[in-house]
Amino acid sequence: MKNKICISHKEDVDGISSAALIKTAFDVNTVILVDYANMIKTLRSMVSSSYESNIKIDNIFICDLGLSKKNENEFVNILKELIEAKCQVSYIDHHDLDKKILSDLKTIGVKLMHGTAECTSIHIYNKYKRKLSSQSAFIAAAAAMTDYLETRPIASNLVSRFDRQFLMLEATALSYMISSSQHDNDFLMTIVDDLSQGKYPHDIEGGFLKAEKHAKKVLSVVTNIENSINLKKNLAYVQINSELPSSMVVNFVLGISGKPVALVYKIKKEIESCIISIRGSNECKVHLGRIVNNLSSELSGSGGGHEKACGAVIPKQKFAEFIKQLDNKSK
Repeated sequence: MKNKICISHKEDVDGISSAALIKTAFDVNTVILVDYANMIKTLRSMVSSSYESNIKIDNIFICDLGLSKKNENEFVNILKELIEAKCQVSYIDHHDLDKKILSDLKTIGVKLMHGTAECTSIHIYNKYKRKLSSQSAFIAAAAAMTDYLETRPIASNLVSRFDRQFLMLEATALSYMISSSQHDNDFLMTIVDDLSQGKYPHDIEGGFLKAEKHAKKVLSVVTNIENSINLKKNLAYVQINSELPSSMVVNFVLGISGKPVALVYKIKKEIESCIISIRGSNECKVHLGRIVNNLSSELSGSGGGHEKACGAVIPKQKFAEFIKQLDNKSK
């Protein structure tokens, strides 16, 4: 039996759905869910463990895990080690990627599926749909919906196959299940397993109850911060002290403030850094992911993402400068 591993993003529907689709299509025996901060560490640990145990990894699928200037070269080097050890490496992603890194990945022999127009789950479904079911199409459509990419060509075709209200309900509940379970890896794995077995989000035991409780927490946080939002020329920002991910609150700040760009951050004391989520409205005419990737690198942090949705980790003492420059560049 071949040793097949999928490493996927744990923090949103696209990452979890990607893991479920890959598990279904390729019968992978190990799924590892990570956040951006721990991706390199997890990959490095996996390579070391493989060498030490002398257990060969035959295939590895890395899904929905974007790169930043801080980690992109090390990512290439780790994948090169895996390929030299006769492992087939597939990298499937939709985040903005430096052209040189893209070229380097192709040169070392990575099986690359990359494009920013559609989300990762859509890429996977479109490529491997002969190995997947109609329920898999639903899960990919849900991922596109929660990534705000449901109007893209392939995604819109999939979305149109299903009752839109049912899809929105299932996709939103799934998103809240995932967000509420970031410290419960067992439940995240239950979601992956259930989706890979053809279940829908409402079939996941206890899932809708988790989503309901999480929705109430989100609304409570939004109500509490409404009068604390800081307004700059192009940017609104606010700190939250909740256990909720910043990404669950930032779109509310975007709507409340009316600014082209919104930012929500949390201070992580153990690393003396700000964990940041950023969103742009249709009024935002710049590529926020590229700006944040470059800016965070200049300020000894890391970050990046999509045109209107991205994140960063910035040293606490450089946060004010980050806000100042991001506001200036968000015209």
